[in-house]
Amino acid sequence: MAGQSDSNMSLFSPGEIEFMAEDELVEIVPNLRMDSLNFICGDYGPFHPQLAAQVPLWLAVALKKRGKCTIRPPQWMSIENLAHVLELERDSHAFQPLPFHYLEISRLLFDHAREDIPDMYMVRSLIEDIRDVRFHKVETNLEKFTASTVTWKNMSAMEVNIIRAFAGRALQAFYKHDNEQQATDTDRMVDEQPQIPTDRPKRNLKPR
Repeated sequence: MAGQSDSNMSLFSPGEIEFMAEDELVEIVPNLRMDSLNFICGDYGPFHPQLAAQVPLWLAVALKKRGKCTIRPPQWMSIENLAHVLELERDSHAFQPLPFHYLEISRLLFDHAREDIPDMYMVRSLIEDIRDVRFHKVETNLEKFTASTVTWKNMSAMEVNIIRAFAGRALQAFYKHDNEQQATDTDRMVDEQPQIPTDRPKRNLKPR
């Protein structure tokens, strides 16, 4: 993790975010019969030729590398859907719903299963365009950032990672400023309160 002293505000590297994305489920189509695979994180299988099964992305990539399956791209990666999302992203200030790890999932599929993705180059171009539009929104929102406008929805892992440290430090600065202002106002109120005179004439006590 990048050097932040506070672990709650630390940044993840792209590799760490990709590692987390590998737990996302994808659909594979085995080309041979395999018994169940047993892991600490769960059991998958048994697998039968041409019968689709859901497995974590890391397992799908491992089987793909060994020539034991093909990987079905998620439905959100279709050209029609991506073109629609890109149009909405350009026409709206809001972030459109996409998988939290859409960038990492698509990158892993482009690297390891490009032959399984119809019109791969068009799909990759659309995802890159969507990424650029959304990153521009992130930059614009950061420029307008105030403590009362933290309402960003549908942000991806990478986008959250970009703003995480900035937002945390900004909120701390806002709260520190507010506390200092409240303390200043309290001191001013105390100073402005009327003082009760204490120079009353002293009474002589009679000796008993």
